[in-house]
Amino acid sequence: MTELRSDITLDQLSARLGESDNLPRLLGIELTRLEPGCLESRMPLEAKHFAPNTYLHAGSVVTLADTTAGFATYAHLPQGALSFTTIELKSNFLGTVREGAVTCRTWPQHLGRNTQVWDAEVFVEGSGKKIATFRCTQMVLWPKGDK
Repeated sequence: MTELRSDITLDQLSARLGESDNLPRLLGIELTRLEPGCLESRMPLEAKHFAPNTYLHAGSVVTLADTTAGFATYAHLPQGALSFTTIELKSNFLGTVREGAVTCRTWPQHLGRNTQVWDAEVFVEGSGKKIATFRCTQMVLWPKGDK
């Protein structure tokens, strides 16, 4: 099993998250806790996170979960890997929230040399009500010739 890279810290991941006006930054996603096999995040809710029907937009929830799983993947890449890319994701929605913040916790199901599979759950901050489950498969990217 691949361990958390010793050269990666929560502060480094957070700095990488805020490097440009990317979607996670525009949505206000914050990384809050990193440990081996786990990354947590939160997203304070604003008008931009909601659909026209006034419910939390599914895309906001998926972006939070995918971003959290993506940064967890990056922090757990095998030594020598360049990066990764998402090759599959699935989400189930169990509820919604109209104010406050949501949190996400992700953990690995598989940490291989060429793929990683991460599960995540999204909760209403404070109440702990689960509003979504998420799973993604990440393909590990290696320098050419290092398969």
